[in-house]
Amino acid sequence: MQKVKLTKNELKKQKDALKRFLHYLPTLQLKKQQLQAEILKIQKAIDDVERENAKFRHGLQCWVDVFSEQLDLEGILKVKEVKTSLGNIAGIDMPVFEEVVFEEKDYDFMKYPLWVDFGLEAVKKAVELAQKRKVLEKQLMLVREELRVTTQRVNLFEKVKIPQTNENIRKIRIYLGDLQTASVVRGKIAKAKIQKKAEAEVLG
Repeated sequence: MQKVKLTKNELKKQKDALKRFLHYLPTLQLKKQQLQAEILKIQKAIDDVERENAKFRHGLQCWVDVFSEQLDLEGILKVKEVKTSLGNIAGIDMPVFEEVVFEEKDYDFMKYPLWVDFGLEAVKKAVELAQKRKVLEKQLMLVREELRVTTQRVNLFEKVKIPQTNENIRKIRIYLGDLQTASVVRGKIAKAKIQKKAEAEVLG
């Protein structure tokens, strides 16, 4: 730790630094609260997707035997693109899920069973839910990382910078106070000597 200078200029410098820290800290604390709220919101969105997925899969149970037939749906349906937009959450740029674009090929109705249309829609739904969750998990990771950094900064200000600066100001004030006291004492001693000398000259 750098040794603090015990001067009036350093006292002003430390006071200015303390003012900056005290001004910036509430902003950091507010950001920390916002990030914590966003984490809860994103986690709720993930839970909602999970519930929707569970409900969707439960609805597919009656089709399980049908889907067990050997059928190459990948030859008909492929994911062309997962569209996301750029959003901003608590000052962080992050992806926001928009949609999954599929590439669907024409197929011979005579060669494929009747349930293929339902099967394709089910695959689309499953992929969409999986991609939505993936984007939400990316958001959660980004917000958690930002919260980690922000919490470190809050702790740095609260536990290190502000107490350290207050201590520096206290030390400088004590030192300058001692200097002033010593100066007054020296002045009084010098005045007493001069007065004593003058009195001696008058008497002599």
